[in-house]
Amino acid sequence: MTATAAQAQRFREFKMPDVGEGLTEAEILKWYVQPGDTVADGQVVCEVETAKAAVELPIPYDGVVHTLNFDEGSTVDVGTVIISVDTDPGAGPADAPAPAETPAAPEEEAEPQGRQAVLVGYGAAPSSTKRRPRKAQPGVPAQQEPVTAGLQAELNGRTAPAPAPEPVAPAVPSAGRPLAKPPVRKLAKDLGIDLAAVVPTGADGVVTREDVHAAASAAAPVSRETAGAPEEAAPAVGTVEASARETRIPVKGVRKATAQAMVASAFTAPHVTEFITVDVTRTMKLVQELKQDPDMAGLRVNPLLFVAKALLVALKRHPEANASWDEEHQEIVQKDYVNLGIAAATPRGLIVPNIKDAGVKTLPQLAEELSALVATAREGKTSPAAMSGGTVTITNVGVFGVDTGTPILNPGESAILAFGAVKLQPWVHKGKVKPRQVTTLALSFDHRLIDGELGSKLLADIAGILEKPKRLMTWG
Repeated sequence: MTATAAQAQRFREFKMPDVGEGLTEAEILKWYVQPGDTVADGQVVCEVETAKAAVELPIPYDGVVHTLNFDEGSTVDVGTVIISVDTDPGAGPADAPAPAETPAAPEEEAEPQGRQAVLVGYGAAPSSTKRRPRKAQPGVPAQQEPVTAGLQAELNGRTAPAPAPEPVAPAVPSAGRPLAKPPVRKLAKDLGIDLAAVVPTGADGVVTREDVHAAASAAAPVSRETAGAPEEAAPAVGTVEASARETRIPVKGVRKATAQAMVASAFTAPHVTEFITVDVTRTMKLVQELKQDPDMAGLRVNPLLFVAKALLVALKRHPEANASWDEEHQEIVQKDYVNLGIAAATPRGLIVPNIKDAGVKTLPQLAEELSALVATAREGKTSPAAMSGGTVTITNVGVFGVDTGTPILNPGESAILAFGAVKLQPWVHKGKVKPRQVTTLALSFDHRLIDGELGSKLLADIAGILEKPKRLMTWG
């Protein structure tokens, strides 16, 4: 085994995995280890946020943390090395080559075999094509390419004047890629700064955060009002001046994925929304009774539980409404199962985990699943698998005191039911106006899958069960 192979075997690299379904990037929220810490196989080393959820990543090696390649808050592509581990710390000093310390090879040296390590990743693969060295022109250093004007003059048979000497910036890798750490590259990308145009001040020509901020400040436009004023320090791009009265928040993670999904759904599926107002006094009484039932002890019993059960029973009566649209094959795919999504608002944004095979669960089982789903969502521990494969969804806008709304379909689903606030209102009951518990339901559905008649019957059955919950015994 060569020294290089032995070194690679000792220093194991852990890459950002695809923790969801085809996700391409994740943000590092928190590191639980630092260089020098001892880790064991299966130990959680960091928490990352994907477009769907926050996930903890375990390391698959035993050893000592050698390097952390990204800072907290960095967005990393799937497949990128994020941490390296020294699996044999007793073998001697940790002398694994640090990419940032590898100087670029001078052009006049013999070209080495293989790809050369640079600050991040590797340089361009060596080419088998050999180029004949250009003849040095007067006034132009041999290691530099002649400027366009000089080349044109040479073609015209004239000698180009020697260019005026200019300050020489620190060297960059031969491949032309500026040296910068991953967080600095991300900062430059966020601020719209081209690293190739930044003058580095770090050791060995490395671009620092300060260099990027300086370039951003220099690029900031000067307003007409202050053009004639004495020069002052320009605020860094991305900050907010006191007079601006605006705050810009980067859209990423769950919120970014939600925005993209909602836009895609709104402009792909033809939405139809129908509304119905219903007297749910009997259901509210049943909720209170079941809270005292020993069989429901320790379970979360609330109106949402009965709305979910009503929707599931209505779908059993109208199974053709539980379907999805296959655009590629131009087919309607009817589902023999119901994965019931529950929209949940979390600090990271809106997520929609779902209860698998909810249609076959009893009321106590459904209550248990709802409780676990809500608790997991509030802790930010919902897994990507729990948010995939949904067929229909419920959004409980009533908890915010809202009567109802026109919800947008979760992509790939056939319908979404909005459950509004339950309020005491005057209602005609048995020929007399009485105060009753009333709510409004809104059902949005994909008109390619559900026509007006089917949608109306589905919503009417949901309302019918909530008005007279005893129908669960005969309809369910």
